[in-house]
This record gives sequence, structure tokens and C-alpha cells, in this order.
Amino acid sequence: MAEERVMIEMEYLLNTTPGILFNRLSTASGLSEWFANDVGVEGKVYTFKWEGSTQRAEQTLRKDNKLVRFNWLDEDLEGAWFEFRINVDELTGDVALHVVDHVEEDEQEDSIELWNRQIEILKHGLGSL
Repeated sequence: MAEERVMIEMEYLLNTTPGILFNRLSTASGLSEWFANDVGVEGKVYTFKWEGSTQRAEQTLRKDNKLVRFNWLDEDLEGAWFEFRINVDELTGDVALHVVDHVEEDEQEDSIELWNRQIEILKHGLGSL
């Protein structure tokens, strides 16, 4: 039986525009720059490849320059999804990336650490370090 999953949420300030950031979050070429070693896409199904592992997810929500959500298609991740939401502060114009993920309860800390590392790669690619 699959272990209970919990939702984690993280927010990162990025020195970029919503359009540029959205491209990195929603396209195969953008995601392969920071999220996975290689990303393929057929229709709404994305194939993410990391060293020694491949996972598939369907893009189930998309609002240009605002939001993208992927639902994992692997049986052991049934019902699990992750989401990228772009928030722009109305007063300052600051762009924040809000990440929501579903992880196994005993892997929360490791998952947050992994997201932190991946977002550092994203920031580096955006030139916003």
C-alpha cells in the first residue's frame, strides 16, 4: 500500500519576469534546464528523465504566466501532483515562484532540500542569483 502523502509548499523570490519564468516551468526545453536531465512532451504528457529514472506526468492545469500543474501518471504516485504558481507583488513588482508538491510524510525534509537545490539551478539559469 502506498504511503500517505502530505502537501508541502515553498515560495522563492526570483529576479525575472512572469513570462520568462513561465517558459521555464511549462515547456520541455525550459524544464530540462533545471528540473530534470531531459524532458520530452507529447500533447499534455511530459516525460521527465533523471539519472536512472523516468517518470511521466500530465499537464492538467495551465494559465499562461500564472500557473502550471502536473499530475503524476505512475501508479505508485496515484493522485499526487505538483504545481508552480507565479505570484507578482502588486506594490513592488517582485516575482515569486510558489511550489506545491505531494510527498511521502517521512520524506518532507529531503523533498524541500531537493526543491531548494533545483530552484538554485533555476535561479542560476535565469541569472537571478
